[in-house]
Amino acid sequence: MASSLRFSHHGEAGARTQLLNLLDPPQLVPSIPEVLPILPLRNVVAFPQTFVPLSVGRPRSIRLVEEAIKGDRIIGLVALEDPDAKSPGPDDVYTVGTAAYIHRVLKEPGGQVNLFVQGLERIVVEEWVSEQPYLRARVQPWPDHVEDTTELRALMHNSVELFRRMVELVPHMPEELISTVLNIDDPVRLAYFIVNHMRIDLEDAQAFLELPDVLGKLRMLLRLLNQELEVLELGRKIQSQAREEIDKAQREYFLRQQLKAIREELGEEDETALEVAEFREKIEQAGMPEEAKREALRELKRLERLPPQAAEYNVVRTYLEWMTGLPWSVATEDNLDIAHARRILDEDHYDLDDVKERILEYLAVQKLRRERGEPLAEEGVGAILCFIGPPGVGKTSLGRSIARALGRKFIRMSLGGVRDEAEIRGHRRTYIGALPGRIIQGIRRVGTRNPVFMLDEIDKIGADFRGDPAAALLEVLDPAQNYEFRDHYLDVPFDLSQVLFIATGNVWETISPPLRDRMEIIFLSGYTENDKLHIARGYLVPRQVRQNGLRAEEIAFTDAALQRIIREYTREAGVRNLEREIGKVCRKVATRIAEGKIESALIDADDVPDFLGPQRVFFEAAERTELPGVATGLAATPTGGDVLFIEATLMPGHKGFVVTGQLGDVMRESAQAALSYVRSRVRELNIPPDFFEHVDIHLHVPAGAIPKDGPSAGVTMATALASLLTGRPVRADVGMTGEITLRGKVLPVGGIKEKVLAAHRAGLRCVILPERNAKDLEDVPEEIRREMDFIRVNCVDEVFAAALRDEPVEQPFPFALRRQTQRVREAEERPVSIPSPAYAQSEEARGGEG
Repeated sequence: MASSLRFSHHGEAGARTQLLNLLDPPQLVPSIPEVLPILPLRNVVAFPQTFVPLSVGRPRSIRLVEEAIKGDRIIGLVALEDPDAKSPGPDDVYTVGTAAYIHRVLKEPGGQVNLFVQGLERIVVEEWVSEQPYLRARVQPWPDHVEDTTELRALMHNSVELFRRMVELVPHMPEELISTVLNIDDPVRLAYFIVNHMRIDLEDAQAFLELPDVLGKLRMLLRLLNQELEVLELGRKIQSQAREEIDKAQREYFLRQQLKAIREELGEEDETALEVAEFREKIEQAGMPEEAKREALRELKRLERLPPQAAEYNVVRTYLEWMTGLPWSVATEDNLDIAHARRILDEDHYDLDDVKERILEYLAVQKLRRERGEPLAEEGVGAILCFIGPPGVGKTSLGRSIARALGRKFIRMSLGGVRDEAEIRGHRRTYIGALPGRIIQGIRRVGTRNPVFMLDEIDKIGADFRGDPAAALLEVLDPAQNYEFRDHYLDVPFDLSQVLFIATGNVWETISPPLRDRMEIIFLSGYTENDKLHIARGYLVPRQVRQNGLRAEEIAFTDAALQRIIREYTREAGVRNLEREIGKVCRKVATRIAEGKIESALIDADDVPDFLGPQRVFFEAAERTELPGVATGLAATPTGGDVLFIEATLMPGHKGFVVTGQLGDVMRESAQAALSYVRSRVRELNIPPDFFEHVDIHLHVPAGAIPKDGPSAGVTMATALASLLTGRPVRADVGMTGEITLRGKVLPVGGIKEKVLAAHRAGLRCVILPERNAKDLEDVPEEIRREMDFIRVNCVDEVFAAALRDEPVEQPFPFALRRQTQRVREAEERPVSIPSPAYAQSEEARGGEG
């Protein structure tokens, strides 16, 4: 395309004047061919009897110039209607242009071509001949109609006078232009010469070219000259007035004031005034509460008074953008169809019946309130759900399903590692770079005031010198307060009562008690092996097949293969690692299909090691408990239930008791209490009374690098010690949990469901638990209850009776210890006497010699 340099500055006017003076148009105008190549111009109109510098860069335009030079050097110059057109065609250009003669062509190193052309005569495009390789059209010359009248002479005289004044007011326009225009007698040439040296819009320039007669052109020229002179004279007036009031340091302010005055004279509105009007309209349409609207209008008045270059201007402007961008009155319509919600939840998640029922209860309450004319959300009414469970059980995806069932938008915010209170409540506007908190940011991002807002990892919030984010969340998650949540940045109340907040975490103990009190905690304990099989078949396998570029007919898993992956390659409460293993199989199958080795694959149990390698999870309870002194305990961890082996051994020593395994204070106290209880029951356990005075006992919990603590290992520790000292191994299929007292009572503990599921995953088929935890077995899936035996106990003696085998497999203590203990017992059975010192030394000497 071509672009003109005419309007970039007025310094080239002298050069164009000199070129024009060398031209005698009446003698140099050649005949115009009937068909001309058309060169479209961007943002410029070429006029007859004028010189125009052009720059050509597009390949088709360069080719047009090269072929025109080889011929008669005449081309058609037509302006584009849309200067931004990418590949202009016949529909993108005006039909009236100028035939021009190419005088000079200069090629630059980068491939661009600069040329000087002389406008010859006005033309009209009658018919487009071709578009490739460039535009060509059949044209008809359209001379300007000239009628010599008194009005024409008067218009010419006024135009010359106004142009002279304009040249005098514009510093960059050479004075030679005045003498040149005074020597032009041709009205057509005069009109085109003057308009060619003026600032003029593209539409006005094209309209000037299309006027049929020169009389109309001169009238339009007078109007344009008057407008330009008014602007220039006003600018000079403003400049002279401002120069007296400002100094060099206020030059920027003066330029802005000058620009403002020019816009006012041209009828254009000030940008600041436009912005203020736009903000005022947004405030009226936002539906803000009265206090928020009042604050927004107050800040808007401040914006009106501030100059745009002031530092405070952008602060106020950013605040108004946040205020008008929040969905104060925008809400999505809830879908309260219970059947629809139940279908969505069942489609996305298997099992989790308690959670699904709680969601359906929420929907039912909302539906009844709507049908009976009560508000869906009011002060002090709300439900804050908190899903607690190990990783991979579907807490976050369950929130997405709830949003889909309700027809609401979903947004997620992770609280893990958040330590700054401003992340929740926002920064005060006095700070540089202040922003609202992440709650308000999320509400603005989602665009509605009633989304499903998921707060992930709420149990991992920290606290430091910047405040306590957990305390800041109290206002967010309290239904009695969040209807007027006040962010520090906004400093006006925002209603969060319609937001359905759902929190997630792995353990509930680390959540601060005040925050925990404001939430309804729902536990997701984990999945059984049968649950995992259904989830893998219905959800995980189809998703991994799709994500790895496979089709359903190209890969299939048998139930036996999935069961083997579950049993031998994963041991977890959730299904995250199970999905990873299934994805690994799918990737290997995809590789073989891509290499052309196979067309499809049916994965059976025997094929699993070929894809996943050797077995990684083993059932080691039987191996670990073959020898006395090892008991299998059950523990609840942030990642679900787990099996805990507690080992004990003894050695010659002097009443020492060592506990290792990265244990916390609670478990160390439990170990000491277990030892004290076992020592108090030496007669019942058939242990010599003086046995503990000649041995050291070491109690160890393996995986020592992992911190362990909790009030549920007392029973297991006591059983391990009793097994060690009696020589009776613990049954290999038994797991146990419970805390003990020094009197031997078994106290109830928590996490029964998680522990039972962990025992089932580890292959244990009998669980010993406190009698007062019997009610917690109702939470255990029925299929697990059918497969396992549960022994409920009240005292530790019942645990020993149920867990220890009847006959010892070895002596309760080594031979050396037994001989030493026997010697001590024999010495104690001798008659008691008080020998003299000499006699004592003699006896000792005799004993040593013997």
